[in-house]
Amino acid sequence: MRIGVMVGADGFGASIDGIVESAREVEAAGLHTLWMANIFSFDAISTLSIVGREVPRIGLGTAVTPTYPRHPTALAQQALTASAATGNRFTLGIGLSHKIVIENMLGLSYDRPAAHMREYLEVLMPLLRGETVNHQGEQYRVALGLTVPGAEPTPTVVAALGPLMLRVAGELADGTNTWMVGPKTMEQHIVANISKAAEDAGRAAPTVVAGVPIILTKRPDEARQRIAEGLTMYGQLPSYRSMLDREGAEGPADIAIVGDENALRGEIDRYRNAGVTDLNAAIMNVEDGARARTLEFLSSLV
Repeated sequence: MRIGVMVGADGFGASIDGIVESAREVEAAGLHTLWMANIFSFDAISTLSIVGREVPRIGLGTAVTPTYPRHPTALAQQALTASAATGNRFTLGIGLSHKIVIENMLGLSYDRPAAHMREYLEVLMPLLRGETVNHQGEQYRVALGLTVPGAEPTPTVVAALGPLMLRVAGELADGTNTWMVGPKTMEQHIVANISKAAEDAGRAAPTVVAGVPIILTKRPDEARQRIAEGLTMYGQLPSYRSMLDREGAEGPADIAIVGDENALRGEIDRYRNAGVTDLNAAIMNVEDGARARTLEFLSSLV
C-alpha cells in the first residue's frame, strides 16, 4: 500500500511556497504521494503543476477536482498539461462535489449525478489517452482530440461512494478516491463494488485511495474532540453521512486514526487488509508538533 499525505484542506501551506515546502517534506520522508484538495482557494491542478517543477520525485494527485464547473475537454487539457509538467507523475482525481455547492453556490443543476459522471468520463477518458472523441450525448457534444507534447495517459480516479458511482468508476475510470470511509465500509462496500464493476468490464484491478484523518498523539480523547470540531461539516454532507452510517460512526472523529504508534499501525493495517492501494493521510495538526511527528511515523512505514 502506497502512503501519501493530503494538503489544502487543513489550512497548512496557506501559500504556494508553503505547499511546495510541504511537498518537499513529504518527499524527504520517503512517502509516495502528495494529494491536494480542491476547495475555494488555489486550483489544485495548477498548484500541483508548480509543485512538480520544484519537487522531482513524489507522485501528485488531486483529491478532488469537481466536474460540473469544468467542461471535460478543458479538464482533459489541464490534466494533460499537468502530466507533462510533472514528468507524468500526476493523477487526476475528480468528483461531483455536493448538491449544496453545485446548485446553491454555483447555480448549476445537480440532476442525475451518476449519469452526469458517466457521460463526463465517456468524453474525458479517451482524451486523456490521446484519442479523438466523437461523442453526442445529452450533456456534451464533442468532436476533437488533444495533442499535449510530453504527456502520457493520465491516471484518473473518481470520488465514488454510492453503488451507481462505484459502478461508473469501475467501468470507465482507473479507480476511486474516497473520504470519510471507515475500514469496514471500505472492504465490504467500496472495494467489493468497484472491483466487481472493473472485473465485469474487463478492466484491471482499480486503484483505491482512502483519505483518512490521522494524528499520532498521547492525548487521543482531546485530539478526537478537536477533530470532531474541525470536521463537523463532513458529517453533515449526505454522501459522507451515508458512509459514516454504514460504518456505525457518529461523526468524522470516529473514523479518524488517532493514538500512539501501535494504534496507528493497527488501523492502517485494517485499511491495507481491506484492499486499499493508497492511503491519503490527512494529518490533523490539532496540537503542537502533531504534523511533524505524524509525518515521521508515516515515514517509518515505508
